[in-house]
Amino acid sequence: MLNFRSVNITTGILFVLFICLHFLINMSFWWLLPIGLAWLVLTILGSGLIGWNYHLKTLNNNPNANNIAITFDDGPNPDFTPKVLKVLETYRAEATFFCIGKHIESHPDIIKTIIEHGHTIGNHTYSHANNFGFFNTQKVIAELQKTNTIVKNVLGITPCLYRPAFGVTNPKIKRAVKHLHLTTIGWNRRSFDTTNLNENQIFNRITKNLKKGDVILLHDTSEKTIRVLERLLLFLQEKNLQSVTVNDLFNVKAYA
Repeated sequence: MLNFRSVNITTGILFVLFICLHFLINMSFWWLLPIGLAWLVLTILGSGLIGWNYHLKTLNNNPNANNIAITFDDGPNPDFTPKVLKVLETYRAEATFFCIGKHIESHPDIIKTIIEHGHTIGNHTYSHANNFGFFNTQKVIAELQKTNTIVKNVLGITPCLYRPAFGVTNPKIKRAVKHLHLTTIGWNRRSFDTTNLNENQIFNRITKNLKKGDVILLHDTSEKTIRVLERLLLFLQEKNLQSVTVNDLFNVKAYA
């Protein structure tokens, strides 16, 4: 299995082998360079591509499920989250909202409304800082604990579901997640709705070869996403597919 541990072990074995060959047959140390570069490339890719499960186990899709899961990151947003909730209610669809702690602090009523409508919320860090992947373990723990405490104070529940900021994982995040007993949720359908892609391009990215058990990543932060969402829910109706919360899709605990 291609993961951080197996790549480290393989790289270490190769390093030892080439050092032995250097002393036995005077093999050049330059052969160590491509091994090191290969390790670096794999680790960078594995840290940024959540579907690899490179550093920690992440639930990205469930081929055994009969439904799909629509998820939203980066909210709650006072301009767009209520509109998302209205569209979901119209089509009787459930979703999961991975919320940023500082936004929950600013808009606690929206979080309450999300729960009242039967959706699930999860932890998406407190700050969603651009350099979150470089935080040490204690700082990651502090970010996640702070968000969970805010949710506890507002709703009386503690989220068990975590989505990494930018989908980035590393050994420090792995240790923090393990320490807090969180379940990490990824995706296998990335919409890129925060980029310059237009509505049709985003919709086509999501729906092309969409299968039961897929997890869709959207953001409740723009009007464009709301239009895509309505088209997506119509598409799901035509395909007899239902959007459920990720805890239902994977049969995991949403709250402590």
